[in-house]
Amino acid sequence: MAREERETETSAAAKVSSWPLFVALGLAVGEVGVVMAIYPLAIGGLVLFAGSIAGILTEAGYTERPWRTLTALSGVFVALGLIVVVTRTGTSVGAIESALASTDTIVLRGFSIVGAGIVALAASIAGGSVTDAGPAA
Repeated sequence: MAREERETETSAAAKVSSWPLFVALGLAVGEVGVVMAIYPLAIGGLVLFAGSIAGILTEAGYTERPWRTLTALSGVFVALGLIVVVTRTGTSVGAIESALASTDTIVLRGFSIVGAGIVALAASIAGGSVTDAGPAA
């Protein structure tokens, strides 16, 4: 009887995932970076968040490899960041370029979200290239 309880406790402990901690940490760090305009922190936190989401979906069995999920999340980040930038500056290239030199923190936050998407995309390509399946598999 005691042996069965010990085996149950051991198997339950083996099923504990560390991904939720990294999901929460990535989201919190990314939000602090975006809101406080600390761009390296925003990019790093959002990349950690996206990678953790991809990892947790892979661990749960929803995807075989995390690279496609990470690629999709990076596309979402780039799209959302561009929406933030375009709604503040308009669609002209000159206005977007001049926004880089401005002090409008909302536009710069949009650029940091785009940057996080680009870094996550690079991570998904690099991660996919070192596995047997190839890039973004």
